[in-house]
Amino acid sequence: MKKTFVLDTNVLLHDPNAILKFEDNDVVLPITIIEELDRLKKQPEVVGRNARQASRLLDDLRQQGQLTDGITINGYGSLRVALCHRETLTELPVELEGDNAILAVALEAQTKCQCSVVLVSKDTNLRIKANALNLAAADYEADKVDVDELYTGMVDVVVDAEKIAEFFQRGKVTFEQELFPNQALTLVDTNNPHHTALAVVDNVGNKVIPLTPIPQGGISRINARNREQKFAFDFLLRDSISLVTLVGKAGTGKTLLAIAAGLHQVGDTHMYNRLLISRPVIPMGRHIGYLPGDVKEKLTPWMQPLYDNFDLIFGTQDTSKKPTHWRRGHEELIGMGLLQIEPLTYIRGRTIPKQFLIVDEAQNLSPHEVKTILTRAGEGTKIVLTGDPDQIDNPYIDAASNGLIYAVELFKHEPLAAHITLTKGERSPLAERAAILM
Repeated sequence: MKKTFVLDTNVLLHDPNAILKFEDNDVVLPITIIEELDRLKKQPEVVGRNARQASRLLDDLRQQGQLTDGITINGYGSLRVALCHRETLTELPVELEGDNAILAVALEAQTKCQCSVVLVSKDTNLRIKANALNLAAADYEADKVDVDELYTGMVDVVVDAEKIAEFFQRGKVTFEQELFPNQALTLVDTNNPHHTALAVVDNVGNKVIPLTPIPQGGISRINARNREQKFAFDFLLRDSISLVTLVGKAGTGKTLLAIAAGLHQVGDTHMYNRLLISRPVIPMGRHIGYLPGDVKEKLTPWMQPLYDNFDLIFGTQDTSKKPTHWRRGHEELIGMGLLQIEPLTYIRGRTIPKQFLIVDEAQNLSPHEVKTILTRAGEGTKIVLTGDPDQIDNPYIDAASNGLIYAVELFKHEPLAAHITLTKGERSPLAERAAILM
């Protein structure tokens, strides 16, 4: 049955094209949204960019007719910009002053429309207020992923001992069951669960092959400490994989593994020309205001977690041996042009060829922002997205709608992508217990 959806401003700030995502239903925009988009269009980062894009889309659509009368979209649906009538506003409780205009439009639509009316907002409190006024309300879910069913990137496969023996002897084996390209497998003996073998599916999805061999000294002096980290290193080092997504709680080694693999392939094997690391500049908790100094000094607090990983890698070097150039410290690597660390603000509009690009804290990015990053990849570039969906500081997304999780689900069938969920914390016993208990 056809429905009418009344949108909140934050829906367009999350997805500027949300207007077109309601199929053949009717979409109503309270006119106050236009005012808010105008106010927010000069904001930095994604908020201002999405506000401008939503305004441009509305400007294009108004060429088809008067928006207050309604125009046809998606073939059978319609879009209408609705005015807020004062008589409806006066009927609402004074406590709802901030959201009254949107609620009033939804109430009027419910009174006049013969179909179901739903207020769509990413604001939890506005949805609660709507419910108190007997209005149906829902979150915007066009790009949401079921986190409980999220693809982990790995699976246990129970086989007989002969199959495992064949795998060790031939270095490959085939299975009849359907597997994802680049999926991580643990082959488990039917009669002896302690008899196992680690393997990955090739990028075609019909053959199981061994993991990439790791040097005895590790990758950039970093060794995998558990099964998931071994799988992660395989994906990070395999040439045929252009996109790697690493998801896991704090302390599981996502960023450290990615940096170690990037340094190895830039400094040792020369697979890539440069290691480029970036992360969104979004604070945790109360913002501390403007920071003094030049760009480098301003970025230091935001990039310090990355510097900590470099300190760990370079601090483990054997000083009795002459260090190779990648062991000299991140400052020297930056000076040599082998390493670049910058905020995501500067990545838009660029083309990035033959580089190992790590995007840390990618759970704070929207699907649109992740798309922007992935479309920057030039020939020979590998992109690694890392993040923890349970630690989101961006107010416009959540664990089910962030760009990292969206990319995991969207690319799980793609031969050029691989994913692994890291579960065991390796930072310290205290960090592991804190991540579990708190």
